[in-house]
Amino acid sequence: MIKQWDKIQKKQVNPMYLLLGEDTYLIEETIKKLINNILTEEEKELNISVYDLEVQNIEEAIDEAEILPFLGEKKIVIAKNPLFLTAQKGKIEHNIDALESYIKNIAPFTVFIVVAPYSKLDERKKITKLIKKHAEVVDTNQFQEDDKRIWIKQFFEQAQLEIDEDALDQLLFLTGGHLMAIQREMEKLRLFLDEGGVISKDVVMMLVPRTLEHNIFELIDKVVKKQASAALQIFFDLLKNNEEPIKILALLVSQFRLIYQVKELMKQGYGQNQVAGQLKVHPYRVKLAYQQGQTFKEQDLEKILYDLAEADYEMKTGKRDKQLILELFFTKLFKVA
Repeated sequence: MIKQWDKIQKKQVNPMYLLLGEDTYLIEETIKKLINNILTEEEKELNISVYDLEVQNIEEAIDEAEILPFLGEKKIVIAKNPLFLTAQKGKIEHNIDALESYIKNIAPFTVFIVVAPYSKLDERKKITKLIKKHAEVVDTNQFQEDDKRIWIKQFFEQAQLEIDEDALDQLLFLTGGHLMAIQREMEKLRLFLDEGGVISKDVVMMLVPRTLEHNIFELIDKVVKKQASAALQIFFDLLKNNEEPIKILALLVSQFRLIYQVKELMKQGYGQNQVAGQLKVHPYRVKLAYQQGQTFKEQDLEKILYDLAEADYEMKTGKRDKQLILELFFTKLFKVA
């Protein structure tokens, strides 16, 4: 998954690491691998120190890094949330000079791990450039859609299972592409099937929980397929689960706006991946929105979005009962579809 993992497994460890990215799964896994390949079980208790730089000064972490390990050859110091590497301003004034000095004279007995859970750093800053020059950079932001697909397939191959493409798409869609969620659901799917089995879309739909957003998508899908009673059943189930009508309405707006935008961009000649990049949504969502959009003409979608805006106004001004407003909207929607 991460190219540096092989080196860590072979005990080829650098004295400083910069872990960058917003996916906590890859960052936590990298930290685990470093700990397990640097320290023995006995050494872990006394030779791991963690500092939160949103409330602690970097100088505290540096002071710890310069102290010899206790009953061992190595120690690990983890410094999390270095806002000073970004364009944001934190509450703590950090001694950046001390960090620069440490980087130029790194303690050979310490593995210093800087955890930056951000999409990007401020590359203009001297300290950012210095860390990136001297540290082993593990950029989890570079782990893209294709990498996730390969990882999922490899996981099931090792379990002597197979996952078909539709099931893989659905798994990514239902988990939002978040690796920790994918890992959890893969374990569940692995336990459900015997060796040699094939994971289908139906199995994923049965085992992987759906969020409110996914239920709204399924509701619209039922409308598209002219299954009015099934669509209303989803709606009433959401109300029974105490989902707020205003929240349901907001997600209906979001999904129909996406369908309209996808239809417009595809008409202009954009491919699915280009549309996904333009709208900053998962490619599978674009694919599904495109399929749903085939049912509606442009003017139909414009009318639906107008009706949703009217429903939103009525709901916020208290002109009618919120549930009734949505029921009336669905009545209009079924006629259009």
